[in-house]
Amino acid sequence: MSRDPICPLCLRPIPPGAKQSLHHLTPRLKGGKGGPVVLLHQICHNEIHARFTEAELARDLNTVAALRAHPALAGFLAWVAQRPPGFHSRSAGGRRKRRGR
Repeated sequence: MSRDPICPLCLRPIPPGAKQSLHHLTPRLKGGKGGPVVLLHQICHNEIHARFTEAELARDLNTVAALRAHPALAGFLAWVAQRPPGFHSRSAGGRRKRRGR
C-alpha cells in the first residue's frame, strides 16, 4: 500500500484526485527556474500567492519553514488543518495588496 504524499505547508495528505500543484520555492521570475519545487494542495499554493508578492517569496519566504512560520499564514493553516485532505475551495485570504504602485 502506497502512502499519499504530505503537503509540507498544511501537513495533510494529498490523496489521488485532490487538486495539487508544484510550488517553486524561489519564483521562476526571480531566478527559481530549475530550482527546488514542493508538491502542495492547490488551495495551499493559492493561499501563498494570494498573500505574498513574488519579491517577498524570493527574498524572505523561499523555504517551507519560512512559509509555515509567517504570521500571515497562521490563520489559514489552522483553518485548513480542520478540512479533509481532498478539500478545495477558493483561497480563504483576499488578494495581496500591491506595494509600490
